[in-house]
Amino acid sequence: MITILRRLSPLFILIVFIGLAMLLMGTQETPEQKEEAAILTIVEVMTVEQQTVSLNLPSYGVVNPKYKTQLVTEVQGRLQSIAPNFVAGGMVKKGEQLALIEPSDYEADLMQAEANVAQATAMLNEEIARGEVAKIEFKDFDNGVAPELGLRIPQLKKEQANVKSAQAGLARAQRNLERTVIRAPFDGIIKARKVDLGQYVTLGTNLGELYDTNTAEVRLPLTNSDLAYLESIDNPDTQVTLNASLAGQDISWEGNIIRSENVIDEQNRMVYLVAEVTDPYLLQSSTLNKLPLKYGSFVTAVIKGRTVSGIVSLPRHVVRNSQVAIVKPDNIIEMRSVNIVKSDIDKVYIKDSFTDGERISTTNVVNLSDGQKVKVLGEGEQPSPADDVSDDEISTAGAK
Repeated sequence: MITILRRLSPLFILIVFIGLAMLLMGTQETPEQKEEAAILTIVEVMTVEQQTVSLNLPSYGVVNPKYKTQLVTEVQGRLQSIAPNFVAGGMVKKGEQLALIEPSDYEADLMQAEANVAQATAMLNEEIARGEVAKIEFKDFDNGVAPELGLRIPQLKKEQANVKSAQAGLARAQRNLERTVIRAPFDGIIKARKVDLGQYVTLGTNLGELYDTNTAEVRLPLTNSDLAYLESIDNPDTQVTLNASLAGQDISWEGNIIRSENVIDEQNRMVYLVAEVTDPYLLQSSTLNKLPLKYGSFVTAVIKGRTVSGIVSLPRHVVRNSQVAIVKPDNIIEMRSVNIVKSDIDKVYIKDSFTDGERISTTNVVNLSDGQKVKVLGEGEQPSPADDVSDDEISTAGAK
């Protein structure tokens, strides 16, 4: 009997534990059921206000002088002197002497031309006197009518022609002597000098290159469709702001669009507008904290476009597929299709799509949909009567 009880004791223990487990399961209370927390997306909003704006056009270009010229010789000879300013980067004034060609030969030519004029004038005076004598001698000839040859009229015309020829030679000699002095044709900056002191130059030798400093020009490319945003396509007289980084500073210059080249470039299909900036090197005016607009600088440009009223400008990321997320007063999303007038890298310009005071979601959330309930950042939540949801139970959907 003892052996039987020993063998059945594990079975009795198992039965006791099963009974205790069933007792505990029967007396277990049901856990409290909590309603599922509402999930709302938190968004930032901006209030729209219609404005009158200029639909500005971005562009770019390289600064060049309006006038530039090659300084060439009109006479030949040895360079006798070169002005200190006649170096690359030198600033010169109109009429300033840049170089001098040996003038002695041309001075001699001038003296000879003066002598020829004097000699021709003397011969002319002598011929005039002879003509007066001839008139007296032929006074009673053939009833007072004397032949032209007898009155020395042909000889007089010849001497008059000789005087004119001598005077032309004198004028040529004077010009050649003046041309030995190389002068600046306008105010400018020396781009390069290609000769040295003592060098023999011939007719047409290139001495250097001069850039005008009174006016700078910039060719600004625009697409053919961008021309629609100008006040006038044929005569685009408008303002332009040029920007560049010089010496670690962001500098801007004001200019004007003076003309369109009116030709579509065959390579890039662009139309070029030409902008002018007066006094780019600030030689005629002194402006504090402003640097000159140097030739060769690469600049970005903002061209003032057509003025349009009733425009709302939004960040580019707010508009998706020509739709904007409107946040209604009850914080319900309305996906509204908008009329895009113009867009650039940063902004989108929209017309006739909003009323003043409407709220637009500026949060870049791709999963916003029409009719979706959202929470506006910075506003206290307004719970619905059906359920009371605390702020701790609201989970955000990754506002970007």
